[in-house]
Amino acid sequence: MKFLKTLFALFAVLILSVGFGETAEKVKVGIVGESDEEIWAPVVKKLAAEGIEIELVNFSDYTLPNAALDAGEIDLNAFQHYNYLNNESKTHGYRISAIGDTYLSAMCVYSKKIKSVKDLKKGDKVAIPNDAVNTGRALVVLQGTGLIGLRAVENRLYETTDIASNPLEIEIVPVDAAQVPSILPDVAAGVINGNYALDFGLSPAKDSIFYDDLSFYKDKGYVNVIAARTKDLDSELCKRVVRAYQSDEVKKVYQEYFEGSYLPAWR
Repeated sequence: MKFLKTLFALFAVLILSVGFGETAEKVKVGIVGESDEEIWAPVVKKLAAEGIEIELVNFSDYTLPNAALDAGEIDLNAFQHYNYLNNESKTHGYRISAIGDTYLSAMCVYSKKIKSVKDLKKGDKVAIPNDAVNTGRALVVLQGTGLIGLRAVENRLYETTDIASNPLEIEIVPVDAAQVPSILPDVAAGVINGNYALDFGLSPAKDSIFYDDLSFYKDKGYVNVIAARTKDLDSELCKRVVRAYQSDEVKKVYQEYFEGSYLPAWR
């Protein structure tokens, strides 16, 4: 009987030791911005009931969570869309992959000086994020406003050199994505990522002067994901985290706390 008890205990440990090279009792998830803490609250609660502790690790900007994940400092991250993940992996050689879709984050235009993009004047400055992926997306949004036109490109992200028409000669001001909200007083307008807008107290539904639209995009490259190290793709623990996230409880958080900011991207 003692032998059977010992064998059972060892079997239980083996069940917990799936993925990430350690027991499944604790999972570190990298996020960027305070808003994601609210989104992950029901996931943390659900998995805690299953004996899994989720520790949210909040990074200060987009350049850090993928490096931390690749290095094994965290187990998962959830802050980026497919285009950003693919570009980061290609640029830095990260061995990380998407394991589940989360949401499409509205990337809108905001201003402290004007009420509509139609109020922009010749030579006005518009701030956009300066990293390659978000620069490309911001340009797509600005094209949606009608302020600029972009030439067709194949198999790469848009760059400022792809602006084919700019009737008002708008001056594009690239800055760190997290800094766009804080420099709004110094520019005519800014294109701001959804999480940074929320952290700065801006509501996409109420405060933007131009709202993002799914019709601007030809694929789901800007759908956000949960990412893991590629070697952990088949981990049952990864799948449990994704299932806990892709739930009605998380959809409810989107609706109640982030009006117009996030749209569920899973089916």
